[in-house]
Amino acid sequence: MTSPVATVSDRSAPKPSAASGPVPRLRASRRRHSPDKPRRSVLLTVLASLVLLYSLVPLVWLAVSATKTQEGLSRSFGLWFDGDFALWDNISETFTYHDGVFTRWLLNTLLYVGLGAGGATFLAVLGGYALAKFDFPGRRAVFAVVIGAVAVPGTALAVPTFLMFSEMGLTNTPWAVIIPSLISPFGLYLMWVFATEAIPTELMEAARIDGASEVRTFFQVALPLLAPGIVTVLLFTMVATWNNYFLPLIMIKDPDWYPLTLGLNSWNQQAATAGGEAVFNLVVTGSLITILPLIVAFLLLQKYWQSGLAAGSVKE
Repeated sequence: MTSPVATVSDRSAPKPSAASGPVPRLRASRRRHSPDKPRRSVLLTVLASLVLLYSLVPLVWLAVSATKTQEGLSRSFGLWFDGDFALWDNISETFTYHDGVFTRWLLNTLLYVGLGAGGATFLAVLGGYALAKFDFPGRRAVFAVVIGAVAVPGTALAVPTFLMFSEMGLTNTPWAVIIPSLISPFGLYLMWVFATEAIPTELMEAARIDGASEVRTFFQVALPLLAPGIVTVLLFTMVATWNNYFLPLIMIKDPDWYPLTLGLNSWNQQAATAGGEAVFNLVVTGSLITILPLIVAFLLLQKYWQSGLAAGSVKE
């Protein structure tokens, strides 16, 4: 038996007619790319390939040229090997040439990096932590000074720095390279930004409530949280000090205190002097040895400095 309610509802429901036209269909939704599958861009792929090529070609040339003799550098194609494979002979001669002065330059560079870059990182961590977590008069002025110091190139300060160190009698000494390397405005700014996001204020307050002093709070609570930022600043300052050329050039005249950059340049200019010996194969081999510690440091600390650069990029 049919329900009267169902009969009335069926009669009152509008029925599509031919005069009213075809029934419109719902528009199918567009397919969206899954967030787990990035979109491909031919232009970005080409640009990335060009940047990769631009970065790798000098390294390939350096590695290939280090296997050649002095004569092989001039008679062979730069990006391919010569008939004589002299890599091990070049390495041995590099460390023994001029009574092993290359070893002295290497130790000097390690000294400048250890004290200069290490000290700059430590001071940047202390300053960035204080600026990020403490409120004091003149904080905005300090911020303006730091930003201004980042914008000033180091070469603009070279002459005033030389005159100041000359008056203090520190030129031609290792301190003339170490002391200016202790100041890293970019490292201070980077640690400031990182410490602001990495250290919760509530965690510091809890440590203080438990009776921890400010020194203990810094070393036991804040410092472990700042590890990625510390490694990032350390790598930047280490590379800057390791490749520093202009500052030692104007500060140091004694070859015994040369860093690797200045020492290899003196070997390179040796052929232009009267009676000088051309040792371009040793210059190339020494340059290859010079960049190996930086490559190893970046590979070993890659996960730390990448996370440090990405800190604060995502808002939670």
